[in-house]
Amino acid sequence: MAEKAATACTECHDTRIIVQQRLSKAAWTKEVDKMIKWGAVVDGNDHDALIDYLSTGFSVDKPSYAAPRTASDTTHAGKAK
Repeated sequence: MAEKAATACTECHDTRIIVQQRLSKAAWTKEVDKMIKWGAVVDGNDHDALIDYLSTGFSVDKPSYAAPRTASDTTHAGKAK
């Protein structure tokens, strides 16, 4: 299901938008249905499995997403602009 989620979701945005989310199953259902209305291609047979995947992997009880630091983050850290 991870591959199907990546295919459906990354047509329009980066995967970070997914991994940053911490949503309940009800909220993931609304989000997936909204994205389908906006054009995301999700096979009807995968709809419930996709929501289960997202609500299990990116649920409200998971720790917050911590973005990896980049070289430019560490190079400019603490410097006044």
